[in-house]
Amino acid sequence: MVDGSRCARFCPAQPTRPLQWFTPEDYLEHAQREFIALDLESSGQPGDAPEAMLNLATLDLKTAAEHGTLFPVGSVYSPDNDAIYDGCGRPGVPLVTMAGVFKGQVFPLGPVLTLLLKAGTAANSCPVELEFAVDLAEAPGQPHEFHFLQVRPMVLGTDAQDIPMDALVPGQAVATARMVLGNGFLDGIRDLVYVRPGTFDRAATPAIAGEVGRIDARLRAARRPYLLLGPGRWGSADPWLGIPVSWAQIAGVRCIVETDLGDIHVDPSQGSHFFQNLMAFGIGYLTVASQGAEDLLDYPWLEAQPAEQETAHLRHLAFADPLEVALNGRRNRGAVLKPGCSLREGR
Repeated sequence: MVDGSRCARFCPAQPTRPLQWFTPEDYLEHAQREFIALDLESSGQPGDAPEAMLNLATLDLKTAAEHGTLFPVGSVYSPDNDAIYDGCGRPGVPLVTMAGVFKGQVFPLGPVLTLLLKAGTAANSCPVELEFAVDLAEAPGQPHEFHFLQVRPMVLGTDAQDIPMDALVPGQAVATARMVLGNGFLDGIRDLVYVRPGTFDRAATPAIAGEVGRIDARLRAARRPYLLLGPGRWGSADPWLGIPVSWAQIAGVRCIVETDLGDIHVDPSQGSHFFQNLMAFGIGYLTVASQGAEDLLDYPWLEAQPAEQETAHLRHLAFADPLEVALNGRRNRGAVLKPGCSLREGR
C-alpha cells in the first residue's frame, strides 16, 4: 500500500461504503488481485529482490482460494451479469474487496476501530493513527484475534509562516530548494553529515546506510541533532534509488536534504510512513533538483570545511555556530544557511 499497490479504503464508522468502489469497473480497476505470502522454502539470500522482500512471494488469488483464506475478504466479478458478488461461491474473476470484514459478516472491523480511535483520541487529546493486524480463526467456534500494534498522534496543521526567502543573499546558503516539507525555522543544528559526491557508488548504498547508522548513534548519545544530506531517496527499499537506511539508523536527524541522482529522476521520499515520521517529529525535508533554476547545493563549500569525522563514503562536519534551516511551507521554498547567516527579521 505504501508503495502504491492496490488496496481497500474505507471509513471505520461506515465500513459498508468503500470509498473507491462505486461501479463494477471501479472494482476491476482498483481491487487487489494478488497477495504477498511468507516463502518458507526461500533461502533468504540477497539477489535481485530488495532486502525488504526477502522470504516473500507474490501469489495470485487462486492460491488463496485453494488454501481457504480468500472467502472472508473476497468477492467475485461475474462478466455475464456485470456485477460484483460477495464471497467466492460463484464462477468469475476473484477480487479482494474485504466484503466479509467491512460488512461485519466475518469480523466487526469497523466497530472495533471506531472504539479504539475514540479511546486513542481521548487519551491523546487529538486525532490518532493506528496500526493493527487481525488473525481470523481457521475453524468455526474459535475466536478471531485483533492485535493492537501502535497508536500515535496525528499532526495537526498550523498557520504557515511566510519567511522572506527572496531576502537570501548569494553565498549565504549551503542548499536551497523549491520542494520542501515543514514550516518555520529549525534551530540548534551544528552538525552536518553528507555523502561525499566523489566517492558515491550506488552499489555501496547498503554500506553507506551502515556508516550513517553508526554516526547517528554517536550523535544521538551526545544529544546533537544533525542535518543529513545525500543523493536519491533516504530510506528507499531499492538500494539503486537511494540510501536504504531504516528509521532507527537516522532517528537523531533534525533535517534531511535529498539530491537527485543526475542521470535518472527519482521521486522524493514522501511515502505515507516516511511523511508521517517527518511531520510527527518536526523534521525538515528539502529536495534539491540539479535541473532546478533556483535549487542550489554548495558542495565546494562543504568539501572545504574541516571534518570532525570521515568514513569511506561520509563526512561529518561540526560547526561552532548553528546552521539555520528556513522552510517556507506557504511558498514551498526552503534553504539551509551557512553558520552565522540568518533570514530572521532583525538579524
